[in-house]
This record gives sequence, structure tokens and C-alpha cells, in this order.
Amino acid sequence: MKLKNLYTTFFLIILFSVINVSGYGAPKTKVLIPKNANGSVSIVVSGKSYKYYPLSNDEAIVLTTRGPGKLKVISRCQLPGENYTNVDYVVYYRINGGTKTKIEFDNVRVDEKSEFKNTSQRFLALGENILIELPRGENSIELWSGSKNIKILTRSLFTEIKEKKIDWVSLSPMYPNEPVSLVTNEDVISYYRYASVKPLKIRVTGPTTLRVLNRVEFDYKMKGRLSYRVEVKEDRKLKNTYMLCSDRSDITKYKKDKKKTPGKASEIFISVPAGAHIYEINTLDKYLILGRILFPKKDIKLESN
Repeated sequence: MKLKNLYTTFFLIILFSVINVSGYGAPKTKVLIPKNANGSVSIVVSGKSYKYYPLSNDEAIVLTTRGPGKLKVISRCQLPGENYTNVDYVVYYRINGGTKTKIEFDNVRVDEKSEFKNTSQRFLALGENILIELPRGENSIELWSGSKNIKILTRSLFTEIKEKKIDWVSLSPMYPNEPVSLVTNEDVISYYRYASVKPLKIRVTGPTTLRVLNRVEFDYKMKGRLSYRVEVKEDRKLKNTYMLCSDRSDITKYKKDKKKTPGKASEIFISVPAGAHIYEINTLDKYLILGRILFPKKDIKLESN
């Protein structure tokens, strides 16, 4: 009997060791592929091949992902020739339509362990990282080159961060936006229709966070996946612009309208500073959008003060 227990204990130790080594429960990391990249280039680093995407000076490449999480953008550039041992270059990025951020890399040395996969060209600089924390909800990231005479290539990795559970309650808009009833798994939920000429307008007291669910209204003429932009103004000043995507929902329907189909919900999160503020949520495209506004239940006391 003692020998059997010893075998059982030994088996459990081995099992937990395997689980730990395999990274069970570790954060998930995925490669982000730009939507509008002008092709890709394969680079071999220490014997392993990776796809990189070129940056342009004029048009940004766009990445989209759902936060929260950490984004790592690995940049590599091709040195002008074999006589160069180092290089200086610049990368710009912008998150959710906010302010452009400039990143300068100086005196980056040649990488002796990397080369292009399908050509005989070498002279690649060492990889340099840009680390960005992304907030909750849908995020769009734009990347540009800031160096005209240097070819800059990027590879982007996103690592999820586990979200804390929050109890959310709904908030009605100030404007008399048209309410629309949607049905999901027999639950009836109210959304409010908004468009470029009729934004959602909300008055809220911070500090808190607004969670906004957005659904495109699909009619029979609209095909495939749609991209659209949502603009957020705080006290009449532009706060952020979000690039969102939507497919037709498989489980959510209109309660009354049988001619349209709501899109899958895309979430954005708005950080509200202390004090009273008015927010306008607007679409910059021709589509009609259904919006639902939520904020943490724990912050209801702020609205009653």
C-alpha cells in the first residue's frame, strides 16, 4: 500500500512539472498581421524564419486587436550597404486615433545572425522593440516610417492580460436617440441608434470607465465584413478615434425588424477623469450604428452626488 502511494505521489509530481514546463495558464501571445500591408518579407534570425511587414512614410499600416494587453513591435531595417556598421532610424505609432508618438533608434548595429530568406542580401540591423500597453476593448494601432531613405520592417506580437471581473450597469444617452430592442438567447436588451448626424451624447461623473458596445445595422444589400470608424469627443474636444470591424451576428436578432441583422458587438472603453463630463460618440462613416453604454456598478454613487 505504501509503495502504491509512493508511485501516486511521484506521478503527480511529474504531472505538475510537465504542466509548468508547457506553460499551462500562461498569457497567450499572437502575431498581428497588418490589414493593409504592402506585402511581407521573410527574415531568418538564428536559423528561424519570421515574416516582417514594411513601413511607409505616407500611409500607415494598421493593426487591430482586443485589449487589454501588451503589444511588442519588433523593428529591423536594412542597412544601406556593406560598408555600414550601424544606422539611425525613426518609427511613428498612434493608438486609437490619438497623438502620434515618435520613437528614435540611434546607432543600431548590424546583426550578424540575420539575413533575408529568399535573397542573398544581408546587412540587417539588430531588432529593436517598441512596447505599448493597450487598454480594454477594440484597439487600432497605426505604424509609419520616419526615415525616407531606409527600409524599415516590423513584426508585431500581442500578449493578452487577464481582465478583472466587473459588474456593469447601463446608462441612457441625453439625446432622444431611437431605442432598438435586440434579442440574444431570449434576453431583450436595449440599444440606441446613432449616425454621423445624430451622435450619442452622455453626461457622466468621473473618475470611471465607460464601456460602449457598437453594432452595425446590416441590411440585405450589405455583404461581408465591414470596417467603420467611431469618434469620441470629451467636452467637445476630440479624445479618440477607433477603427472597428463587424460581421453579421449569428445569435442576436431584432425583436421586431425582420429585414435587418445586427452586427457582432465591438467594444470600446473610455477613461473618464474626475469631475462632470459630456461625451459624444459618433460614427465617421455612412452606416447606422447601435450603441449600448455601460459603466461600473460601483461608480453609481458618483452619479448621485
